[in-house]
Amino acid sequence: MSNTVIKVSTKTIQLMNEHYSHSLLEKKPPGAIFTAKHNGCTITAYRSGKVMFQGNNHSEEASNWGNPVVKQGDPIKHQTSGNPLPRNLSSLSIIGSDEVGTGDYFGPITVVSAYVDKEQIPLLKELGVKDSKNLTDTQIITIAKDLLHIIPYSLLTLHNEKYNELQSSGMTQGKMKAILHNQAISKLLKKISPITPEAILIDQFVEADTYYRHLKGQKEIIQENVLFSTKGESVHLAVAAASILARYAFVKAFDELSKKVGVSLPKGAGHKVDQVAAQLIKQNGKSSLKHLAKLHFANTEKAIKLI
Repeated sequence: MSNTVIKVSTKTIQLMNEHYSHSLLEKKPPGAIFTAKHNGCTITAYRSGKVMFQGNNHSEEASNWGNPVVKQGDPIKHQTSGNPLPRNLSSLSIIGSDEVGTGDYFGPITVVSAYVDKEQIPLLKELGVKDSKNLTDTQIITIAKDLLHIIPYSLLTLHNEKYNELQSSGMTQGKMKAILHNQAISKLLKKISPITPEAILIDQFVEADTYYRHLKGQKEIIQENVLFSTKGESVHLAVAAASILARYAFVKAFDELSKKVGVSLPKGAGHKVDQVAAQLIKQNGKSSLKHLAKLHFANTEKAIKLI
């Protein structure tokens, strides 16, 4: 089987593990940290830092992570990870940016950039702002409704039909996310002008050099004072607030889709998703999914096999 092998940092393997969390396999070879199967491509990350991509679109999937192919005899190159975070970052007035929905078969991708002035940090803590993954949808809705009137933000929603169109044209999900973050930050900077944030923190989904490579050709690329961090919600409340607002927008859009089709759509990408997708295909045909789901996910083929 044809394959691509790359060498990455421990930090990048952590990012990859989170990115492929919805498609991890139970079995993995000796020395492997994880094995995942994503859109027909098997990804295996080893403790040595090498990652092997095998099967469909292996080279394209590997290029998502920004490293050159490791060829026999070539020296192994490491990625840069952007500028180091200031020690006092959590107490600064910054823009935080985060996205929701990238691992969900049904529903859109929502990206929010939010500006939090340092004077507002105690208030946000009082409102219960924290990592949205540790909040229920009910809690998120309650907190988000307060945040909407307290902090400036910019929301972008990539609906499924446009997502599928971009993906079919060859654009990776990583590139879509980079473009959305860049646009959301740009819109928010204009909204809060003449205020200038002390930093801009993006919840990291790829290495910094890959992020900017994805943005080549964009009319405006925001780079000044931009920082990247995994688990950004725990670094600054601006990212946590952005995550909550993005989740709130995602839940609203998700509920609207469920009402539209008359079926309670499940979140995530598990077996329940396969079953509901199969039901929808039976009722309305496969083409109906382009408005509801990310068609390139393995769930589409699994649903077809269930019929």
